[in-house]
Amino acid sequence: MSGSNPPTVTQPRSLEQALKHFFGYNSFRPGQREIVEAALEQRDMMIVMPTGGGKSLCFQLPALLKPGLSVVVSPLIALMQDQVEALLDNGIGATFLNSTLSAQEVRSRETAILEGKIKLLYVAPERLLGERFLPFLDRVAEKLEISAFAIDEAHCVSEWGHDFRPEYRQMEQVRDRYPDIPIMALTATATERVRQDIIQQLTLRNPYIHVASFNRPNLYYEVRPKTKHSFAEVLQIIQKKGGSGIIYCLSRKKVEEVAYKLQQSGIEALPYHAGMNDVDRTTNQTRFIRDDVQIMVATIAFGMGINKPDVRFVIHYDLPKNLEGYYQESGRAGRDNEPAHCSLFFGYGDVKIIEYIIDQKPDEQEQRIAKQQLRRVINYAESTDCRRTIQLSYFGDSFPGNCGHCDNCCSQKPVEDWTLEAMKFLSGVARCREKFGMNHIIDVLRGSKNQKVLQYQHDQLSTYGIGKDRSADDWKMLARSLLHQGLLDETTDGFPILKLNEKSWEVMKRQRTVEIAVEPKREVPGKNRSLAVEVESLFAILRTLRKQIADEQFVPPYVVFPDKSLRDMAEKRPQNLREFEDVYGVGSNKRDKYGQVFLEAIRAFCQEQGLPAGTAPSPVINVPNVPNMPSYSQMQTWELHRKGLTIEGIADARGMSPTTIVGHLVELIEMEREVDINLLVEQERQQPIVQAIQIIGDERLKPIYEFLESSYTFEEIKLVRAWWRQNYVSF
Repeated sequence: MSGSNPPTVTQPRSLEQALKHFFGYNSFRPGQREIVEAALEQRDMMIVMPTGGGKSLCFQLPALLKPGLSVVVSPLIALMQDQVEALLDNGIGATFLNSTLSAQEVRSRETAILEGKIKLLYVAPERLLGERFLPFLDRVAEKLEISAFAIDEAHCVSEWGHDFRPEYRQMEQVRDRYPDIPIMALTATATERVRQDIIQQLTLRNPYIHVASFNRPNLYYEVRPKTKHSFAEVLQIIQKKGGSGIIYCLSRKKVEEVAYKLQQSGIEALPYHAGMNDVDRTTNQTRFIRDDVQIMVATIAFGMGINKPDVRFVIHYDLPKNLEGYYQESGRAGRDNEPAHCSLFFGYGDVKIIEYIIDQKPDEQEQRIAKQQLRRVINYAESTDCRRTIQLSYFGDSFPGNCGHCDNCCSQKPVEDWTLEAMKFLSGVARCREKFGMNHIIDVLRGSKNQKVLQYQHDQLSTYGIGKDRSADDWKMLARSLLHQGLLDETTDGFPILKLNEKSWEVMKRQRTVEIAVEPKREVPGKNRSLAVEVESLFAILRTLRKQIADEQFVPPYVVFPDKSLRDMAEKRPQNLREFEDVYGVGSNKRDKYGQVFLEAIRAFCQEQGLPAGTAPSPVINVPNVPNMPSYSQMQTWELHRKGLTIEGIADARGMSPTTIVGHLVELIEMEREVDINLLVEQERQQPIVQAIQIIGDERLKPIYEFLESSYTFEEIKLVRAWWRQNYVSF
């Protein structure tokens, strides 16, 4: 793919003619023409243009109109391949040099470059700065000409960017070696601080700066609470939206698990993460780009520069680490400017995982930056304000709100006048001399006597205790809204200190009102009379059942389950063993020991009362054809069983106890997976257990165990009982 001779044609007389000639477009997108003109004037440039805004054309078209070779620095092999393929398809001489090529292929492409057949050369930063490559560029500069360096994904230069890469810091060597060749830095996401850092690190001289609007009006943004129903909701989104989609997860393990569960649900999905080998990653990526599969499940290793314009939805199954990363990742949807959907599942468990990852960073400054970035993501997820207002304000771009195309704007949350509360909060910031963060101001307003408040004698301030009538969460909601609306500032150096601005003083002088969207008050489920009656009725039934089991085992009832567990069962009303595990106090042992008998009692109660499955106040997730699906861990056990391993062999291979493996196999049988009972229990030992079940019944294990005079283990009985239920019981 070294390219061919560029077509010999008459040079277009205008930029519009050149645009049409090389790329087939009739007109420039906003800002593109001005950028191309500045590039033709040999200026250094800092270009910030959102995904789908036509960023690549800004350096590709000038490269075709100027003599010599343009060098494009790109961090990912996939990005190089995509763009080079597209250029070659347009008859443009382009190539890349990277680690996927043999020595012979590299020499062939270098020859094509020196012969003037190539106009755009894509390289990674590591190769660009290599000992062998820079002398080659010297030959190009001497024999032909280097027209420009384009540094794509330039946010990688800055430690404040969401994808900082140390090797990008060395790019200043390019300016030192080729001081007269213009440099164009391009990125889809960069705050003001990141932009200034890029300019400084690349030593751009009086650069032409273009910052396009970050607003992507075709994207719908929503945040959903992360619950046990989240995977079912993902299936709903996939079925409803159709087309290609990307699902982002935090860890490699979660990527593999979600991809597998999707496959088991009949959806064509593939994983992508850094733990896979290069061949598998490239193959999966190619299959996704070519629509061989519908879904790519990935860590953030996937997507930068991927040229697939028709992604119809992006789902963040786990919480992103920062808003810049989220904006860019979600922005991979709808690059064709057609409607697309962006969903984020928010749960505090993810916050703890990210905090742990941050704590592993060796540099304290990096930790502070990362923690501040995480706080901004949490603020975004928890906010009731317009999602666009929050996103765009992060990049210094203003937006009036009421976009009509995000969950907060579409759900019509009531708007309330909180001007008085805003005056109190801003006065608190002023009285604390603009030297403290959100939590400290809230502590002062609510009259806290914690050590920090007393240490600074802030209990003596006039604002101390004036906000006791509001909860800490109320004040946090207000503070976030003030920040999102630009009525308050916050430092971005790793220490989030609140600062007043001109609009803050307008609020305090009653020259500006403050309105915020608030969550409507919801009924507490326990206070709903009919629900309370249902819970208490089921709770009484479960207590009776517990007493029967305890008497049979000659133990006190609390040994079977405490009241808290029974009440949790009565409220959640689990319908299968997986849901039963979510009940307070239920581990794998109690799940296996008591799960079926309690589930049967709960199901019978629900049927008699005409109640739906699950907790009454929770929304019912109606997803057609969602199978009772094994977990990722259960499937690993199943794969080893199908290879003929014994229970002990599987346990050794997986580093688990035989009891856990038996639990997996029992549930696999219940889910009608193909399990060979003869590999698990000797044939001559199966028949006595079956006979005992037929005589005693299959409800409880201990009577069967005692009938067999303790000659068979509980594990053998559980396995044979599960197999017998599937093969001989008519429900």
